[in-house]
Amino acid sequence: MKPWLILFSFAGLALMSCRDEPPPSMAETDSDPYLWLEEVEGEQALSWVRGQNERTLADLRSDPNYVEFEAAALEVLTSKERIPYGRIRDGKVYNFWQDETNVRGLWRCTSLESYRSDEPDWETVLDFDELSRAEDKNWVFKGADCFHDKSANRYYCLISLSDGGKDAVIKREFDLETRSFVEGGFVTPEAKQGSDWAGPDVLLIGTDWGEGSLTDSGYPRIVKRWERGTPLSEATELLAGDPEDVAVWPYTIEMAGGRILSCVEESDTFFTSTHWWIPDGETKPVQIPVPPKCGLSDVLGKWMFILIKEDWEVAGESFQSGDLVSFDLEEFVEKRTVPTVRLAFRPSETQAVNAVRVAGKTALLSIDDQVTGQVLRLEEEAEQWVTVPVELPGSGQAGIAFADEDETTAFLTYEGFLTPDSLFEFDTLTYEVSPLKSLPPKFDATGLVVEQFFAESTDGTQIPYFAVHREDIPLDGKTPTLLYGYGGFQISLNPGYNGTTGRLWLEKGGAYILANIRGGGEFGPAWHQAGLKLNRQRVYDDFISVAEDVIEKGITSPPHLGIMGGSNGGLLMGVMLNQRPDLWNAVVVQVPLLDMLRYHLLLAGASWVDEYGSPEILEERAFLERISPYHNFNPERDYPVPFFVTSTKDDRVHPGHARKMAKLFEAAGLPFFYYENIDGGHSAAANQAERARRTALEYTYLTRRLFHE
Repeated sequence: MKPWLILFSFAGLALMSCRDEPPPSMAETDSDPYLWLEEVEGEQALSWVRGQNERTLADLRSDPNYVEFEAAALEVLTSKERIPYGRIRDGKVYNFWQDETNVRGLWRCTSLESYRSDEPDWETVLDFDELSRAEDKNWVFKGADCFHDKSANRYYCLISLSDGGKDAVIKREFDLETRSFVEGGFVTPEAKQGSDWAGPDVLLIGTDWGEGSLTDSGYPRIVKRWERGTPLSEATELLAGDPEDVAVWPYTIEMAGGRILSCVEESDTFFTSTHWWIPDGETKPVQIPVPPKCGLSDVLGKWMFILIKEDWEVAGESFQSGDLVSFDLEEFVEKRTVPTVRLAFRPSETQAVNAVRVAGKTALLSIDDQVTGQVLRLEEEAEQWVTVPVELPGSGQAGIAFADEDETTAFLTYEGFLTPDSLFEFDTLTYEVSPLKSLPPKFDATGLVVEQFFAESTDGTQIPYFAVHREDIPLDGKTPTLLYGYGGFQISLNPGYNGTTGRLWLEKGGAYILANIRGGGEFGPAWHQAGLKLNRQRVYDDFISVAEDVIEKGITSPPHLGIMGGSNGGLLMGVMLNQRPDLWNAVVVQVPLLDMLRYHLLLAGASWVDEYGSPEILEERAFLERISPYHNFNPERDYPVPFFVTSTKDDRVHPGHARKMAKLFEAAGLPFFYYENIDGGHSAAANQAERARRTALEYTYLTRRLFHE
């Protein structure tokens, strides 16, 4: 299927908006006077957006810190002293690179031998700035999907291009040898779509086929088989899902002997799927006998690895949610029944499986243990799987950057809050790990320390969090502190090196807190599922408990404490605005969900009802109304001054959420900041220069709010 409470007023009238109408009490009525702000490119809506952008930019850019912050952020983000992460194809390393010259980026390659040097000899494969100029588009590279035809040792690639950073893309076939688009090759119209190669001349594709072909969530509902040389309209239907499905996605599984299985994942909900295999020459799909909550992964020999996310009883065996199991793919294909299933790895209570990747003839396993990463090798011995640690330095975040069954070299990574990224070469034949590349520091970490603490939530659960700060800070509650959280969709927040946070925050004397609250995946599926739907208040209680623990320790206090979060974390920020406005003096609300009674009607929102609950179900609607930031706004409440950040081009989380919440503040005459990037998609930044501007705006705001006596 890749970090704010008001006890004093801002200087300057630019922050204030005069009340232009009485603010409605959203908790008392279903009427919404601001629906016009949901018209993404409506004239009235964009006029309001431009006005807010002008006001916010004029204020924050005039701050003495802004110019320094933007320059520092741009230096970090476009520095040539970055690891050029990439993947290997036939002895060449392919990398996507952006800098101050290549704003939209270069897709480039070099030999593996050259890649090992300090100054690789890069060759341009595709220049996206040149392509954008030639085609008068704002192309954002969304990846390349390449098929390796081993018999001819040739690669067939599809390039995904987004106009401005949207999730919707076009796909165009590209020839790696000639480094040009294939005349008469595969090309798709713009859509939220998925595809996979079933051979050099065959694509499986799910896209917008016309009226009725999308799910209620706006994703493909029908997967077809598309033969080279035929129009897309003549593709043969393989499987059609229901409108109520989240999506129907094509994928392929390559078996050890090279046979390719054409498959379809019917995502019944966001977290449950039915997997189908469509045998060649047959029309009736065969259901793959795996649990609804699971993730299919790589194949090693006859074994396909599966991460299960619910307890599973199969063929007389019992497996637990969070287990990694191996599934006899050859037996299933031959007999079309439930095959042998064997436990591959069972995490402890403090562990969680991140991923398993096959590299050559070896399986590499990435796990978290107490929220720090490790890499293990999986080996089959006497009909069972055993693990062997892969030795990497430190106790930060280790992971698998690249692995492929066709290559004997894998890339592993390591980083920590204060340790810059390092890249290691793993030899799948000898199991040797060799340093490959490492970054010089992007900020001065002298005197900084990292600590892990646990806060007790309201139900007694111990919630881990990391604190990065100066070793000698006085515990007088005056350290400017930024607390970051997410808490959803089983996404883990791990220790990581962030040069912009280091330069713009830690170097200035600020502290950084990373909260590992429930809803995430830090301790496996159970940690995530504890915060679903009607249990979501646990997520918010966890975050509040971390903040209170940081304050109790004397690290900071409400006048000096700010919070930040994006997307689902933006919802978290909105809830924190309402539930505990007394705890924060600054709140950065990035690309948020905020109207929880209409979220399912906007863009991809319908796909998230498994996470949040449905406004169409009475009990779930009642809970959503209690926590919905938009509906719990109170114009008489003493709010911290928030900063809303979103993107017009975000076709995943609707910009109307941020617009409407900011409009409530405006109508109430309450101060707020608002910035909406016209491009940028869900990341709110289409390129590094825009990302630097947005980061500088956020940290200028944070510094102004939190650095004071």
